[in-house]
Amino acid sequence: FSSHSIHFALALWALGADNEIIQAAYDHECANLLPRFNSPEKITAANLNEHLGDDEYYGAYLDFFTEIVKKQGVTSAVEEYVLSETANFISASGKKEKEHPEMLNRLMDGIAHSMIEVGYGLEFNVPGLVAEGLAWAAVHLKSSSAVIPVSFWTAANQAPVTSLTLRLPSLGEHTAAAPKTNVHALTILARILKDSRFDAIPLAEDYRIIYSNITSKYSDAITEYAKMWTFNQDDPEEAERKIEELVYANTLIYAVAGWSKNEDFNNDFFHVHLVTSALFLYQFIEILKPASQEVFLRSYFAVCLTWWIGRGRPGFDIAGFFAEVSSNPGSVAPFPAPHKDALPQADSPKASNPNPWLQLVKEALVVPDDHIPKALRALAHFAEVYGTRNAEEEDLKTTELPGAELIDGTLFVRAAVLTNERLRKHKDVDMSKARYWDRKGFYKSSLQHEVKRGMPQ
Repeated sequence: FSSHSIHFALALWALGADNEIIQAAYDHECANLLPRFNSPEKITAANLNEHLGDDEYYGAYLDFFTEIVKKQGVTSAVEEYVLSETANFISASGKKEKEHPEMLNRLMDGIAHSMIEVGYGLEFNVPGLVAEGLAWAAVHLKSSSAVIPVSFWTAANQAPVTSLTLRLPSLGEHTAAAPKTNVHALTILARILKDSRFDAIPLAEDYRIIYSNITSKYSDAITEYAKMWTFNQDDPEEAERKIEELVYANTLIYAVAGWSKNEDFNNDFFHVHLVTSALFLYQFIEILKPASQEVFLRSYFAVCLTWWIGRGRPGFDIAGFFAEVSSNPGSVAPFPAPHKDALPQADSPKASNPNPWLQLVKEALVVPDDHIPKALRALAHFAEVYGTRNAEEEDLKTTELPGAELIDGTLFVRAAVLTNERLRKHKDVDMSKARYWDRKGFYKSSLQHEVKRGMPQ
């Protein structure tokens, strides 16, 4: 239960599109929307949990959360109705598992679309989008119950913290290396790659069972790895550092795992959502208290791991990726010849295309598939924040992932170039059929065909 219309419009606006392009994109997405309908009854504090997961009550939940956001503000609303333990697990004796509200679980459902909606509201200061995202979450399913357990809250709330008012510092260059006791997200990826329990991930022809197949069979192992990932609430830079880890992990899963020297880029539809959703981690962390920061990021990581494993747990040829994938998309003819005295010199590729992001954004602005500008915007932001990283820096070098020492800040522009190259190759594809993105996965089975049955948008 979601809409991409406002996501598309805001992503384009943030990238610099004019009103004509934004209106066309908005109209394109709105063509698929249904009119709002009346719910069977009003949602109040008394019956808040009684109709969770039932989309017939979307309108009622939207009315409820609109009033909550107006009265309490977005910070209080998200903390109380998504991150608090009572919004997720009812402690009263005799309650069955199915009766737990699990709102954070619901927020992460559907490849995190409700989370993304709330994230847009937080980023662009549109409280109505936060209310919409909370209502979306309320009618989504509890798909991650097995990998977002109550123990995440128990552990986070027991952790000692010197200040309950810690907030994410303003973002600048990537943060300093974490303490030696830190278990990095890339180390978790490395350990999962070595774990034989995941050696025979089955191909799911129906996208709707990809995720549930994995949670039903591998939830204990996934939760085990999510808990291995360390989070020090007492360190004011920890949340920022852990976001950086997730950004690198998700970009590797999308771009490096999708790249192969002798094959076309496997532009995985599910993995790109790990990139676009990671953009909004900053917004959530800025408004959450330390214990909630830990719960939120650990739960998000568990969901990302589940999707990666569910798509076949592809590995990473980091050395090959950085040796072969360009950090410049090249110009598209016709392109004006550079001035004869152009810097650094007239015959340099940089004289024609000095900033790769200008060309990448230019092409992404007019594509009628909202995932492309959203992915480019996320990657461009990551490049802005982390693009100064050099290879051989200690925090990545000391992880257990082979080749991690070679990773530098060009990871993000290289990922964007790969995405753009696929766009150029498929410029004549009918975008209405959503065939730009790959859905074949990375399974060892010989059944390498596309996942079918009504793909999510």
